[in-house]
Amino acid sequence: MHHPRHPRSSYYYWRRTAADRAARQAADARLAVRIRAVHLESDGTYGVPRITAELRETGGEAVNHKRVARIMRASGPEGVRLRRRHRTTVPDPAAAKCRRTT
Repeated sequence: MHHPRHPRSSYYYWRRTAADRAARQAADARLAVRIRAVHLESDGTYGVPRITAELRETGGEAVNHKRVARIMRASGPEGVRLRRRHRTTVPDPAAAKCRRTT
């Protein structure tokens, strides 16, 4: 089933790597279950960095934070953002008075 717009080699590459894709999807599904469990244990507060750290400590397998983020985006759980925005530049009222209006 060769499509005229795509090179023949791409089709065969896609066919050859189908098993790898299926294995990765199965592994991602198993990881999604573990991510959901950690997320629920934290009462829904943990985000990607903390969940990644927790999985590395308890699971023993190396998990990349980008993979955890991708799976979390796809499956739904979100962490709670409690960080405040810091204002680094505060306007000086004296400087505003000195401004010329010419």
